[in-house]
Amino acid sequence: MPTQICKRYFKNRKVLFITTKNLDYIRNVQEITAIREASEKCVVIGSYSKFYLVRLLTVFFCVFFTKSNQFDSVFIGFAPQLVIPFFSRKWRKNSVVIDFFISLYDTLCFDRKKLKPGSVGGRLLHRLDKMTLEYADVVVCDTNAHRQYFAEEFHISEKKFYIWYLHADTSIYYSMKIMKPKEIKDKYVVLYFGSVLSLQGVDVVLRAMELLKEEKRLHFFFIGPIKDKALIKIKPVSDNITYVEWLPQEKLAEYIAMSDLCLAGHFNDSVQKAARTIPGKAYIYQAMGKKMILGENPANREVFEEGEKILFVRMGDEKTLAEKILEALKAEK
Repeated sequence: MPTQICKRYFKNRKVLFITTKNLDYIRNVQEITAIREASEKCVVIGSYSKFYLVRLLTVFFCVFFTKSNQFDSVFIGFAPQLVIPFFSRKWRKNSVVIDFFISLYDTLCFDRKKLKPGSVGGRLLHRLDKMTLEYADVVVCDTNAHRQYFAEEFHISEKKFYIWYLHADTSIYYSMKIMKPKEIKDKYVVLYFGSVLSLQGVDVVLRAMELLKEEKRLHFFFIGPIKDKALIKIKPVSDNITYVEWLPQEKLAEYIAMSDLCLAGHFNDSVQKAARTIPGKAYIYQAMGKKMILGENPANREVFEEGEKILFVRMGDEKTLAEKILEALKAEK
């Protein structure tokens, strides 16, 4: 959390924190921790439920019965667009800070392509995002690239935005030594974990693995929703590839620890959001001291510099990614 925000809006003040994302979500945890350290009092409204509708109804119920005059500031975390339209009048006398982690318009129209930008639904989402940004006194976002996009797209002054970069949970992800299983102890282990969200470019990763499936010096670990229909159709099969279903974070950390190279991304070059977002896994790899490959884009360049453990690769190009993996392998020999 930017120091200037904590000093100006939370220091020695009573703060109401609201989020519709599950409370153990890493960004929520980090924001709550920072606010509690700075404030006189921090009351949290949210839910640990896995079901979004349950979390949303819980938040609405609690906010409705919470008196705004008990607080100096209100911080609305994940998806403030779903909360502000219903309770904006309630906080007219409070300073309001929001985490604009995602734009509903950008996510549903360009990232996931559920709506066309010019459709009625697309225009409504654009208006909802703009109204939310205009209402807030301060807007927190995750990268400077996103700040520039939000300011330009929704005609909001950049001065209203503050950048707060994510960081890994170092109680789970830290430098550790884990021995490789004996069957791959002499292999150069390359790891990728993630979901099938378009911006991540999982298809690029799988195509790069296809190109390298005969390279016996390598062994790939692909951790994620391996039974997803979108992956079943395109995932390569080889003795040097192991697919692993989702793991608890502690177990995931062990797989990362025994890897020689980790693929961070984002690798998709057709979803604009991919170039404005730093993948959360990059912070994890950094915390664990691992060598990683990042997509070449403005967001990643805000935090990471190319060096011995940081490699950049052109997005959307499986051949270049495969070549970069082989370069890393050669550098280790």
